[in-house]
Amino acid sequence: MNTIVLIFISILLVSLVSLVGVFLLSLHDALLRKMLLPLVGFATGALFANVFLHLLPEAIEMAENPLIPFSLTLAGIILSLIIEKFIHWHHCHTLDCPDHTHPLGTMMLIGDGVHNITDGILIAGAFLASTELGIATTVAVLFHEIPQEIGDFAVLIHSGYSRIRALAWNLISAATAFLGAIVVILLHRSLENVELILLPLTAGNFLYIAGSDLLPELHKEVKFSAAFRQLLCILAGIAIMAVFLLSGESSHAHNVVNEEVHGNEQQELLDDRYNDH
Repeated sequence: MNTIVLIFISILLVSLVSLVGVFLLSLHDALLRKMLLPLVGFATGALFANVFLHLLPEAIEMAENPLIPFSLTLAGIILSLIIEKFIHWHHCHTLDCPDHTHPLGTMMLIGDGVHNITDGILIAGAFLASTELGIATTVAVLFHEIPQEIGDFAVLIHSGYSRIRALAWNLISAATAFLGAIVVILLHRSLENVELILLPLTAGNFLYIAGSDLLPELHKEVKFSAAFRQLLCILAGIAIMAVFLLSGESSHAHNVVNEEVHGNEQQELLDDRYNDH
C-alpha cells in the first residue's frame, strides 16, 4: 500500500480515538477510574519501548554520526517542554483534574490541537523511514491517546461544554493531525532524508510525555496492589512494542533473502547468456 495512504489511515484511526471519551464516560464512575491508570501504565510502557526499541535504533542506524540523533532527541525533549509551557498542552489523565473552569477547556483544546499536529508530524516522519516504524509509532500514539482523550473529554464537560459540543470540538482538534502530516509529506519532497531529523525529535517527544506527563499520574496511586497492576501494564506495553520489533525484523530478513535470491537468479541468467555466446 502507498506510504501516504498508510499515513492518512493511521492518522484517521488516531483521530477517531476522540470518540472513546463519549463511550467510556457513560460507564460507571468507579469502573472508569479503575481503567484509567492501567491504561496510562500501558501507554507509558509503549512510549518508552517505542523510543528505545524502534525510534533511536533506527535513527542511529541511518545517521553517519551517532551524536546527531542523541542531540536531536535532547532537542525534542526541550522543544516539548517549551510547547507545554507556552501553549499548555498538558493533558488530564484523570476524571478530577483541578480548576475545571471554562477557560481551562478552551486552553486545553488549543493545546490539544498543537499536540495533534505534532502527532501527525511524528507519525508521518516514522512512516517515511519505514512502514514497520510507522505502525509501531501509530500504536504507541494510540495507547497514549485513549487515557488522554478520556481526561480531556471530562475537562470539557466540567468546563461547561455539552456532550455534543465537546465531541465536535474534540474531533476538530483531532483532525489537525492531518495538517502536520501534510507538512511533513511536502517537506519530504523538497528536503531529502527529513526523517533523520524527525525520528530523534519524536523520541524526545515520547520521552517527555512518558516521563513528565504519564509517570507522575502513576505515582498518585500508592497502594501495593495498584502499583503492581501498573507495573504489569507497563510491561505489557513494552511487550507489545517488542513484538512489533521482532515481526519487523522477521519481515526485513525475509525481504533481504528474497532480494538475494532474486539477485542470484539474475546473475545466473546473465552467466548462462554469456556462456551461450
